[in-house]
Amino acid sequence: MAKYIFVTGGVTSSLGKGIIAASLGKLLQARGLRVTIQKFDPYINVDPGTLNPYEHGECYVTEDGAETDLDLGHYERFLNIYTSQANNVTTGRIYQTVINKEREGAYLGKTVQVVPHITDEIKRRMLELGQTGNFDVVITEIGGTVGDIESLPFVEAVRQLQWELPDEDTAVVHLTLIPYLKAAKELKTKPTQHSVKMLSEEGVHPDVIVCRTERPLTPDLRRKIALFCNVKQEAVIEAADAPTIYEVPLAMMREKLDLICLKKFNINDYKEPELTKWKEFLDKLNYPKSKVTIGLIGKYLELQDAYKSILEAFIHAGAMNETQVQVVNVHSEFITDDNVAEKLGSLDGLLVAPGFGHRGVEGKIIAVKYAREKGLPFFGICLGMQMAAIEFARNVLGLENAHSTEMNPDTTDPVIDLMDEQKKIKAKGGTMRLGSYACEITPGTLAYSIYGTGNIQERHRHRWEFNNEYLDRFENAGMIASGKNPESGLVEIIELRDHPFFIGVQYHPELKSTVERPAPLFVRFIVAAKEYDEKKSLAKSSISGALTH
Repeated sequence: MAKYIFVTGGVTSSLGKGIIAASLGKLLQARGLRVTIQKFDPYINVDPGTLNPYEHGECYVTEDGAETDLDLGHYERFLNIYTSQANNVTTGRIYQTVINKEREGAYLGKTVQVVPHITDEIKRRMLELGQTGNFDVVITEIGGTVGDIESLPFVEAVRQLQWELPDEDTAVVHLTLIPYLKAAKELKTKPTQHSVKMLSEEGVHPDVIVCRTERPLTPDLRRKIALFCNVKQEAVIEAADAPTIYEVPLAMMREKLDLICLKKFNINDYKEPELTKWKEFLDKLNYPKSKVTIGLIGKYLELQDAYKSILEAFIHAGAMNETQVQVVNVHSEFITDDNVAEKLGSLDGLLVAPGFGHRGVEGKIIAVKYAREKGLPFFGICLGMQMAAIEFARNVLGLENAHSTEMNPDTTDPVIDLMDEQKKIKAKGGTMRLGSYACEITPGTLAYSIYGTGNIQERHRHRWEFNNEYLDRFENAGMIASGKNPESGLVEIIELRDHPFFIGVQYHPELKSTVERPAPLFVRFIVAAKEYDEKKSLAKSSISGALTH
């Protein structure tokens, strides 16, 4: 029988329930337990696939093609395991399932209600992963904040499971905020007390209270929180602000969060946590030997979570190279032929990010041209690869009207076109080319040297593709398709022959980057950026030396 940990949040959103859940999972995993994590989101969308990134951050895609919450990316990056469709459930998916059953007559004419039908479906999905026998511990993060109307059915499901399952099989970890009032110069516990009271009124009593705080919790404060929130003092955990999310597992280990849960579960057969690789990663991250500046061109730059996996992949690749990666946001809407050198001249590398729609497209094309002509290391992901193809078609092949039919359905040269299987699709949700697909890489190419193999699997999320009718003209002019899907012939990777580092991929390599397995493309991109920076420094030294003499 698996053990179940439920992570709830109070006082305010964005406290980091996903990071706490992932950190706890990492510690239990490091002690030899088989762990998985799932996220229950209270919104009515069936999945975040149709949500604007400004609304919910990036849409994370799993191996099996599920469009999920970005917290699943944290789970995979921390635990170094794959998640799936079963690891992310929304209110929309729950109601959709229950309504479909009602239409089929599965409830035998009974009145369908939130309790028991909705809560039963929530409980079924909460227990599903633990009933496979593959996991010792299932951590379930409940999205939203205690007191939200949307989260009530999920909290009620947790209450029922606490009652139905043996006491040693469940634990509730409640993450809350201890605000610091500068005027009074003290931390205030009242919001936490109210949050726990509200959770208790809904029938759920936390076993552990994790306190987000800017200042250290004194023993007196811990004692006060324990007294008024009805938990043991050792179960009041300090979660101080950390310089990086990857420090949090070690902070939680010092606070003995994992040991408190193990004690609650009556699990005594565990080993000391094996975190050698994690600590080595942190050493390289905290003490880099060099620095590079990478320009990130996208259209959702105002919200950091919109490109969460890309930013984390840079952290992993930077640590692997013992290099600090400074990511500079570049708004493509404001790039013109006149100012492109000014905006990109200080960079050591350029990444054009994924996205949809026509906003900022021409600026991206101008930026790609600059990188191609100046020898600036270039990396294009999904739409970024497509922009590289359009730029090459216009400025090298002479196809002035080359474009994507996504932005210009009437273009005379659709070098990027809608995939055949997408042309009859009307519904938007969950209908893109999603999940893991094979790619065969041509030996002797940059891509082959990066991966070290001719066969890879990478994750996708797109509707448009490179139009193979133009492939011969591209390759004759120097841009080759170094990777293709073996079944469909879809171009997965393009690269320039005569360029230090110019590569675009149709898939999303950032989605599989973890602390222990950084994405190879990101690792090599940082190497190329370092080499470019060294060349710039040598050139500057030569010029200053010449002026001196």
